[in-house]
Amino acid sequence: MADEYSEKQSTATASTAKQSSVTFSDLFGILRKHWITIVVTFVAVVGVMTLWTATRPVAYSSTAQLFATYNDGSDTTNSAEQSSGSSYIMSQIKSYPTLTTTQSVLQPVIEDLGLQTSVAQLKGQISVTNPTNTAFVNISVTDGDPAQAANIANAAAKSLSSVVENTLYASGSHSSVKLSIVQPAIAPSMPSAPKWKLNILIGIVGGLILGIFAALLKDILSTRIQDDDEIGEYLDAPIIGRIPEEELLNDTKPVVVNEPGSPVAEDFRRVRTNLSFMAPVEDTNCRLIVVTSTGASEGKTTTSVNIAAALAENGAKVLLIDADLRHPSVANKLDLDGAAGLTHVLSGQASVKDVVQRYWKPNLHVMPAGPKPPNASMLLNSPIMVELLNNAIERYDYVLIDTAPMVVANDAVIFVRRGGSLIMVCRRSQTLKRDLREISDELATLDLPVNGAIFNYARESKKSLEHSNYYYYYSNHDVDHRKKRRFSLK
Repeated sequence: MADEYSEKQSTATASTAKQSSVTFSDLFGILRKHWITIVVTFVAVVGVMTLWTATRPVAYSSTAQLFATYNDGSDTTNSAEQSSGSSYIMSQIKSYPTLTTTQSVLQPVIEDLGLQTSVAQLKGQISVTNPTNTAFVNISVTDGDPAQAANIANAAAKSLSSVVENTLYASGSHSSVKLSIVQPAIAPSMPSAPKWKLNILIGIVGGLILGIFAALLKDILSTRIQDDDEIGEYLDAPIIGRIPEEELLNDTKPVVVNEPGSPVAEDFRRVRTNLSFMAPVEDTNCRLIVVTSTGASEGKTTTSVNIAAALAENGAKVLLIDADLRHPSVANKLDLDGAAGLTHVLSGQASVKDVVQRYWKPNLHVMPAGPKPPNASMLLNSPIMVELLNNAIERYDYVLIDTAPMVVANDAVIFVRRGGSLIMVCRRSQTLKRDLREISDELATLDLPVNGAIFNYARESKKSLEHSNYYYYYSNHDVDHRKKRRFSLK
């Protein structure tokens, strides 16, 4: 018992780890799914950076360089004095960048050049550095006029040198530090700002990073299924069909009846082929197909009637039962009389032969739901329902059951336990990820598998559109319909 419990715990832990881990292929899939978001974000960031750079004023930078030496005023100095003087300079020169931006240095510059500015404003144009472990002082000035930038840099260098030599240290005697201009500033020929290459590079890198972040964020915040690949994240089931959004599906006739040569009819034939590989009910040749969805308006009834017609087209004996007693819709979908149906059989008011109707072909039978009963769950769990299923399984090749959505009721479980194959219909932009996860967990708890999923309202890929050109047997109505639809999408 303990070993069995430990094994279950290990399996659950491994399953959780598998669900929570994100591989490189998963990440690539997310980015591919949201590539439009990445492109839009990338273009927006690069565009904003380009526009911002274009609106920046053009500026020029010019630099004057000074060198500090020790001046003791004597003709002879020994090595000890030289070492002491060098240490003194290195300790003092660290404060010169700050000294350069003071009023003592900048006010003379304003007066000498006749600048119409204040010390604070001029301070914003000046950048002063002292390279580490050197006696150099670099004064850089940025201005819209290249000549003015050079003049201010040279004037600031001259003013700093004067303050250091004549005012800062000297008190009736010469200064111990001497600043010499070793590289005067010259008017630059190229602007230093805006930095187009750097800004565009920042925009490109930033656009890619923000685009990827936006794609991941959009995927995390998305609450509805948008792609068939997402279904596999919640259901351990293969995709047995992808049905595009198609106006033909709104008709009261299945597409294999109304437009047998249409691409969507081929999509349902593909589903028919996949269903033929489902395991039949034990000790029978009948396949019990249970069609459900997570919530309402996901297309399970439309899918059920079209699958039933596709199976009957191939010669199989098919019975379609509308077991969604809470919201019956098969009769309306096929334009049949739904006054009498499954409800009357389960309540003992009618026999099966009284309510089953033939549709389109002799081998396609439909049992409507009938009126809504107040005790749907009780009727579906009754012995009469079991007997009805047993008899149907003996007579038909396929029994299709359209059941209530799983968020409404878990009626599908009743039929799956009888040996049915559960087919989950998921609709793009309609199926909630939260509901799909909860239903998957509920089915896993009941140890009931989902045998297949059908993705409804799937986007038509470029590949599928190209393949549609090879269906030379399409009707002219269908070809014209598809052309109109493509133009409307542009």
